Amino acid sequence: MTTYAALLRGINVGGGKKLPMAGLRQVMADLGHDGVRTYLQSGQAVFTTGHGDEESLAAELGQVIEERFGFAVDVIVRDHAYLKAVAEACPFPAADLAARQLHVTYFSAPVEEARFAQLDRAAYLPEEFRLGDRALYLYAPDGLGRSKLAEHLARPRILKGLTATTRNWNTVVRLVEMTAEEG
Repeated sequence: MTTYAALLRGINVGGGKKLPMAGLRQVMADLGHDGVRTYLQSGQAVFTTGHGDEESLAAELGQVIEERFGFAVDVIVRDHAYLKAVAEACPFPAADLAARQLHVTYFSAPVEEARFAQLDRAAYLPEEFRLGDRALYLYAPDGLGRSKLAEHLARPRILKGLTATTRNWNTVVRLVEMTAEEG
């Protein structure tokens, strides 16, 4: 049995894609997952299962959500070891920053530096980003909502062919903790 976090992109924000967390927990339990717990209302669920891999679990959950709730949602699933490694590999001084200043974007596949070759990084300072393993770390001193760099990094040209979803540092840390707990 492996413990995973499912990260759903773009639910319960703005006015669309409303997905009650109780409904998400029920869907996941119906899929045979154990110890299903959600975090906040913005699309994080932790669960334990003995079948599937990250990609198949994400595809299965996305398909069932679309069938039951009537809208498509991108899903990324990552196990505890991966989430912990991402948190530990943070290239920024997380302990010295406010959670609103530090974010991780999780990608569905590895991302090469070449995707960002045309980006004039100096033009966005003091905002910065660094790539990790299927992740991007973003330092945005004024928060994500005011970040011009985050806006640029989210452009379809850069994200072409990828699923990407961003979480603030508090959520990154909490998902590591939740996936470490026994369900």
